[in-house]
Amino acid sequence: MLTVEKIGGTSMSQFKDVLNNVIIGKKNPDEIYNRIFVVSAYNNVTNWLLEHKKTGEPGVYVQFLENGDYSIGLDSLCQRLLLINKGFEAIGLDLEEAGEFITFRIKQAKTMLHSLSKVMASGYVNADDICLAAREILASVGEAHSAWNSVNILNNNGISARFIDLCGFNDSLPLTIDERIHRAFKNADFTKELCIATGYTKGTEGIMRAFDRGYTEVTFSKIAVEVKANEAIIHKEYHLSSADPNIVGVEKTIPVGRTNYIIADQLADIGMEAIHPKAAKPLELADIAIRIKNTFEPEHPGTLITKDYISEVPKIEIVSGTNKVLAIEIHDPMMVGEVGFDLKIMQIFARYEVSYILKSTNANSITMVVWDNYKSRELITELETTFYQVVTKRVAIVCVMGTNIAIPGFLYHAAKALYDRGINVESFGQSLRQVNMQFVIKREHYNDAVIALNDELCIGK
Repeated sequence: MLTVEKIGGTSMSQFKDVLNNVIIGKKNPDEIYNRIFVVSAYNNVTNWLLEHKKTGEPGVYVQFLENGDYSIGLDSLCQRLLLINKGFEAIGLDLEEAGEFITFRIKQAKTMLHSLSKVMASGYVNADDICLAAREILASVGEAHSAWNSVNILNNNGISARFIDLCGFNDSLPLTIDERIHRAFKNADFTKELCIATGYTKGTEGIMRAFDRGYTEVTFSKIAVEVKANEAIIHKEYHLSSADPNIVGVEKTIPVGRTNYIIADQLADIGMEAIHPKAAKPLELADIAIRIKNTFEPEHPGTLITKDYISEVPKIEIVSGTNKVLAIEIHDPMMVGEVGFDLKIMQIFARYEVSYILKSTNANSITMVVWDNYKSRELITELETTFYQVVTKRVAIVCVMGTNIAIPGFLYHAAKALYDRGINVESFGQSLRQVNMQFVIKREHYNDAVIALNDELCIGK
């Protein structure tokens, strides 16, 4: 059985646990192989290289964009990475070899960025393309660092490991992402060596252009399809649970045993990704199951996500959501009966590259829930100048999901649980497929709503 397994940044930063729980564990020597590991950068490294994913704090990439001294920024980053290396000396990392690798890789990145800045300054090329190239180069450094270190540690612990460097720093071949992955794995003997691949893959189409910070999971997905893996495993620092344990408490969460790709898509739509939706599709089409496992509970089977699974027993599997959204209501007395009125709205949405999470309509109003970010705020300005009345509210959305909830009663119990907590439903959405009930509520009620729905539907029932 061949598996492709992804290890996230938080788990990578605790590589001793990964080594003991995931790679070696209680396995016999012959069970260690027939696995490919795709690794993320260590925790926070990609934030330092690009920008902080949540706070927006600038990294080296922003220094490059603003014509700052990115060279000093890279030198400072190098010192941080060398400090990270010291934390792995006790489990077998050769500090001298590891230091030489990452110092040289950063030197290469610095040379490339210098060349790009010269070309951009000439004014003869599209600056956006140059900036995207710089972003690709910087992003790749983090995964190269963690993957090389992992191979060195494994080899020094008596495990035959091979570094699969998909970053393309040492060649100028015009390969697509799929071609580079095919080329890298075509001669690998999975029975005799553990392949540790960088989560970043260089390709002519630009992996960040299409997927931005979701690129590691895209690489993971494409490798699994390329090698025809039996299963694709994602190791996280937590279980995929019935609700967020930070909100409801660990004792009131239930690990989700099984679900399907449709539910994985619902989670991704509200930012609670089991896997990036564009990474999930190739696996779904290839009929490769995904398993989400907790790095720190290796004996637990985790959550299995398959194409056709539907629970035999009607049940709510997950309560999730976000309190970082806006409700935009467009009201116009002339809307009623006008064919294509919402097309005008969608054309503006498309222009600002804004996608909605929920859409609810009546005769003369359309309400859409979108992410509360700079794109949506720019969008609202144009909507206000185009339509009769536009109202916005900072809200939360809480969702009740399951592969088999299309029976009478679940909606009643969900609405009653919210009512009992004094929580009003501002807007609501559910499609005919009936796998996701979406409740729009006031932001200040978000945590209470998750607790109420989890207690009533996942724990209480």
